[in-house]
Amino acid sequence: MTHSDLAARIHAASHLTGQFTLRSGQTATEYFDKYRFEADPVLLDEIAQRMALLVPVGIEVLAGLEMGGIPVVTALSRVTGLPSAFVRKQAKTYGTCRLAEGAEVAGRRVLVVEDVVTSGGQIVLSTADLRGLGAVVTEALCVIDRGQGGTEALAAEGIDLISLLTAEDLRSAS
Repeated sequence: MTHSDLAARIHAASHLTGQFTLRSGQTATEYFDKYRFEADPVLLDEIAQRMALLVPVGIEVLAGLEMGGIPVVTALSRVTGLPSAFVRKQAKTYGTCRLAEGAEVAGRRVLVVEDVVTSGGQIVLSTADLRGLGAVVTEALCVIDRGQGGTEALAAEGIDLISLLTAEDLRSAS
């Protein structure tokens, strides 16, 4: 499957039109429903295979962000053999009371994994939390970069955004 074939499959599975309010607060007339490609095991496996090629050398832990980053990081972990952590938006108030579940992140080079990036806001917040736990985070990897300021916002926080596809890739392949 070529890059454009993958983009076309993701577009066909997840592209919606209408009026949508994004997590960033921005409004959009198109929306990529990530759960539609994350729920397709064959498509998710192909995404993970392609993303594995983009994981920077030296990464020790893959950290998926609640909620959409969790299926992506799980699939990517299976392909790369790297352990994964599951990062909550808030530490749970019971049991272990942890913010990052799974693999230990303290003192390790961690790659933040997300599904769709618009403003990069959640990656910025979660990276600050991970760094507070002692993780070394300098990159984030996403399936789709909407191209709406996320790359720049992350760069301002010392985070390089690596994307498998852009919204433009998906539009061009449809």
